[in-house]
Amino acid sequence: MADLGWVTALAPESADGLELGLQAAASIAEALGRHRAPEPYIALAVQPVAALAGLPRSDDIDALIRQLCSGERIAALAWQESAGQIDARECGTTNREEKLYGEKRFVMPHDVDGWLLSFENAGRLQLAWMPAGVAGLRQSAIPCADGGIAAHLTLDGVPLESLTILCDGDAVARALERANDMARIAQGAELVGIGRQLMDLTLTQLTTREQFGQAIGNFQALQHRAVDAMIQLELADAALKEGLDQLARDERELAHWASRIKARCAHAAMVVARTAIQLHGAMGYTDECDVTLHFKRALFVSGWLGNAQRHRERYLSLAGASASGTAAAPAARHTFPRDADWEQMPEDEFRGMLRAFFAQRYPDHLRNIPRRVRWHEIRDWYMTLSGQGWVAPGWPKEYGGMGLSPTRLLAFVEEQERHGVARAPDMGIVMIGPLLMRYGSDEQKQYYLPRILAGEHVWCQGYSEPSAGSDLASLRTEAVLDGDTFVVNGQKIWTTLAQDATHMFALVRTARLAKKQEGISFVLIDLATPGITIRPIRDIGGHEEFCEVFFDNVRVPVANLVGVMNEGWQVAKALLGFERIFLGSPKQCRFALQQLAELAADRALPRDGAFRARYAELMLDVEDLASLYAHFADYVKRGEPLPDAVSMLKVWSADTYQRISFFMAECADEHGGTGPTTDFNEAGTDVPALVYFSIPSSIYGGSSEIQRNILASRVLGLGKKAKP
Repeated sequence: MADLGWVTALAPESADGLELGLQAAASIAEALGRHRAPEPYIALAVQPVAALAGLPRSDDIDALIRQLCSGERIAALAWQESAGQIDARECGTTNREEKLYGEKRFVMPHDVDGWLLSFENAGRLQLAWMPAGVAGLRQSAIPCADGGIAAHLTLDGVPLESLTILCDGDAVARALERANDMARIAQGAELVGIGRQLMDLTLTQLTTREQFGQAIGNFQALQHRAVDAMIQLELADAALKEGLDQLARDERELAHWASRIKARCAHAAMVVARTAIQLHGAMGYTDECDVTLHFKRALFVSGWLGNAQRHRERYLSLAGASASGTAAAPAARHTFPRDADWEQMPEDEFRGMLRAFFAQRYPDHLRNIPRRVRWHEIRDWYMTLSGQGWVAPGWPKEYGGMGLSPTRLLAFVEEQERHGVARAPDMGIVMIGPLLMRYGSDEQKQYYLPRILAGEHVWCQGYSEPSAGSDLASLRTEAVLDGDTFVVNGQKIWTTLAQDATHMFALVRTARLAKKQEGISFVLIDLATPGITIRPIRDIGGHEEFCEVFFDNVRVPVANLVGVMNEGWQVAKALLGFERIFLGSPKQCRFALQQLAELAADRALPRDGAFRARYAELMLDVEDLASLYAHFADYVKRGEPLPDAVSMLKVWSADTYQRISFFMAECADEHGGTGPTTDFNEAGTDVPALVYFSIPSSIYGGSSEIQRNILASRVLGLGKKAKP
């Protein structure tokens, strides 16, 4: 490791190190994890080097760093004294009459030239170099699951004079904490590497192992297990990368990121490892299978320096029990120009302007409303945005929009979500408007776009049918050409807020004998046309959010065809990009978590250990969702198409939203099933409403099961390839 330069990655240049930083150390750790290399990299090249580099410079310290970097000496960090210990300040090893007494446990590795030893002396924490073989030191071996050996050091009167004191006081505590946290982040990277290799091995098994005459990767149950493992791995990778990026700029939140990364990566690696063993069958339980080697290493690394639960608890303590991504207070003074060079405005100023605008203009009673708002409720806000010129932030200025770049558009959406702005019936803005700009005729653009901006036309989406939900290409609503009109017959269902809409964009079948996706056209329908019946459907919460729409010989002008006849499927696909990332936004989860925190505070639940454990896990689930969201948002910012892997965003978002909501119902006791109450706060809380609203999140926009099928086929390459 010394010859390869690995030990120098964190060593300062003043001591002949390369000082490459934590990202380089993490890259090495991830590669070692992939290959299940036996080198104790984190124990020898990260922990002790980072500890020494974090101390005030001295000749002894620089000399020791140089010896470690050259391989002349091999040292381990001896600080831990009990299982599960996180805080290096908790030290029971003490100096009595110039001799040291105490124990150090789980010291990695076993066979070294000496140790960087922490101990307490006259109430001050000290760090010293203790060579192997000193008098009064007993060393015993602790076998580890991965085949390594840790040391248990017993100090029974070790003479203080046999040690070289390197530093004392608060500087020691800070250096130890920094070293351990850097090691934990490197562990996270190694665990991601282990997970990547386990996924590769498992995918090979799924595509080559045959049962019942076909590859076992064709079985949906196994596909979904593999997808869920992949989602955990991608959450871990997103958290790791975001943390490394943030820490490269500022180390002040090192402890936060270390616990967050270790918690997620440890959990992910164990999920992937368990899945790998299960999907390898009996072979996965044998010593000769490589899967078991990676599993054993993941098992050890997950526990060493604090397991997932310990780090969730630590993160919660560091972040505060009520942290949930709520909005910062807006700046006091802002002007709100109708038009400006938004791209030249600094992002902080742009976001501050939006926050101030939403704070001043958006109705308080509509913030974070746990249901779809109706047009009559939100119309005034829509018109406020329209009058401001901000109702279509993503539209080009030539069509009346703000002309925001993808980066600025995401900022706009994120600030809306941060403030709790309800989503208006905006399909005209986010869906049909951009589609008409791309596929519509000049006449269609000139007629429809201004009316969308003015709020004259409110649009709904006519896709799903009773027999064509997730399998949308099976739709049967038919449009038969009759001169210069289509005659439309059929039914649409689950049409959101159709009762408030004036127009519908719909997929209709225009060629019966063509292949399913090749005989579909995309048409615009005025809902005031004779022959249309709209029937609202009351949802589980008692709200009329969805509708059935019936077409009985409805005559639609051919001029309302968008794009080419029978090629509407390609037109419809163009609408999916924004929706796929929007539905995976952390907005709903953050709101639900905030509601949970407020209810818990009122009921004094944060004092309960069981509550804190579950809350901490949910809190990190939301934080890591935000990191994964940011990863896919980068595609949008670069102007690139979203990959099929974006489906994992919606799967995890929906699952997390539901788990938070149902946990809130548990915490509310009887009020989890009684409706609105002021028992928790004066404003009132409706716990069942939150639960009701979370339920369909795993259904609309493509059910979680369908999203898993997409991920299995198009990302993992399992089973029969899904048609695009």
